[in-house]
Amino acid sequence: MTSCKSSLRDALLAATMLATPAVAADVTPERLVNADKEPQNWLMNHRTYDGQRFSPLARINRDTVKGLKVAYTVALGGVAANEYMMSTPLAEDGFLYLTDSAGVLYKIDGRSGDAGRIVWRMDPGQEKQDRNRGAALWGNLVITAANAPPRIIATNKDTGRIVWETGFPDTPEVNMTSAPLPIRDKIIVGAAGGDNGVRDWIAGLDAASGKLLWRSYTVPAPGEPGSETWKDKNNAWRTGGGSVWVTGTYDPETHQTIWGTGNPVPMFDPTYRPGDNLYTNSAISYDPDTGKMNWYFQYTPGDMWDYDEVGTHILIDGQVAGQPRKLITHSARNGFLYTMERANGQMVSAKPYMSNINWTRGIDQKTGKPLDYDPTKDIQTYSGIANQTSDQPKKACPGHAGGNNYWPSAYSPRTRLVYIPSLSNCEDISLDTTRHSKERGWNGGAFKTAERYESDLTAMDPVTGEIRKNVHLRYPNYAGALATGGGLVFAALLDGTVAAFDDTTLDELWKFNVGAGITTPPMTFEANGRQFVAIATGASISSRARLINTPELKDLRNVTMLYVFGL
Repeated sequence: MTSCKSSLRDALLAATMLATPAVAADVTPERLVNADKEPQNWLMNHRTYDGQRFSPLARINRDTVKGLKVAYTVALGGVAANEYMMSTPLAEDGFLYLTDSAGVLYKIDGRSGDAGRIVWRMDPGQEKQDRNRGAALWGNLVITAANAPPRIIATNKDTGRIVWETGFPDTPEVNMTSAPLPIRDKIIVGAAGGDNGVRDWIAGLDAASGKLLWRSYTVPAPGEPGSETWKDKNNAWRTGGGSVWVTGTYDPETHQTIWGTGNPVPMFDPTYRPGDNLYTNSAISYDPDTGKMNWYFQYTPGDMWDYDEVGTHILIDGQVAGQPRKLITHSARNGFLYTMERANGQMVSAKPYMSNINWTRGIDQKTGKPLDYDPTKDIQTYSGIANQTSDQPKKACPGHAGGNNYWPSAYSPRTRLVYIPSLSNCEDISLDTTRHSKERGWNGGAFKTAERYESDLTAMDPVTGEIRKNVHLRYPNYAGALATGGGLVFAALLDGTVAAFDDTTLDELWKFNVGAGITTPPMTFEANGRQFVAIATGASISSRARLINTPELKDLRNVTMLYVFGL
């Protein structure tokens, strides 16, 4: 005999299934280029190709945000110490798509606004936990990365079944951790794992079939342009790094895609790899059809602090000397905000967003190079204070993680300000040449600090370099920032706090602590006329290590959970 309760539940389930479209609309190249015309959705990693991480949604605003509360939660993965989240959820018509550290892809139905139902999950069978920063939508596919072995996977958006899978058996040592970037009929992906002694690359795949169309290495082989900047006798180019592990941006007008590259390897030790070490620590513009490099700019030549520059290169429109300009702005790991011409990387402004930088005396405003950079030297001395050329610890400010890093800054066209989340501490760094091998991990050195790891949120004019406002936060921000049309900036901290700030004054207007560390960026979407803010918990292992000098958080639990907030 069937109970009334069971009958009601079955009827509701049937109604839900009938309400779910059998075939969702394709995410076409036209929809992606015009993503701003769908403000209710979040169709790609940074929401729009420009990487601004700005949403025009304004139902949640300065006046209403005080009423923000948990609308629903969805349990993901598990509670094991090695499970964590780094994925920005995508949103299309109330459905969310996100990945966990095992590369598992979830589709969640959040249309009701008061519950989130997992529609399907695709498990790629990854052998170990690893970083995974999310998914891409193209056609009727959800494109994600997986590791062990490294590969890109296309999953049917409606059924959760794998459509194609592309591996990279000739470079099995790389990791695939960034969310792919769909451009027209191609999927652009970057390879990571450089810190472990890998020569990394960026590649273009055919979106429909997954066929590899082109691949460009970020560290040149002997005889290739830039190889003269690797002046060592160790064949360091073979293990030189140059990881591409944060999703790039794309300019449809000029059909160029801009990606940041990681540090040279071994990290910290310029004596093993003398020279500028192109094209590490750089912004690189590529033709997405061919992989041909259009232009590049290197931030910290001969890097000795792990100041890689994989972070987002945000496309903005600005006024320079009274003239409208198409620009790129990048909050660098080395503590400076760089703004340059989009067409060629020519410098417009490079100003510090941190107050305690000691590795250089400043940046040349014409060239963008450090003032103490000497092109005749194979090993730079820079300011001399923090140079890592011996096993004696040197205090480097910012510490090796930055500054700003992979946690994204946001830009608001309302205020014309960029909002930079950054770590505020220094670190003692020393070399360890015994680590220069595959068996020892190619690390090159060690870092430590007696300071608490804390953070800042800085509002800055990217054209003039003027700091408009700065607030200091007691815990690290590994999540990044989100700016909205409601005059708000959202951020999250490793102690589990999610907070909203006024986008002009940076006054804190709302906060909620979820009880677990956060290393995923916040995003916002609408479903059935209601605006929501979504963020996943579960702090990465490397970020949790930054809590070593924060005894009050020693018992903080780790759990992977999606939190969705609404009014």
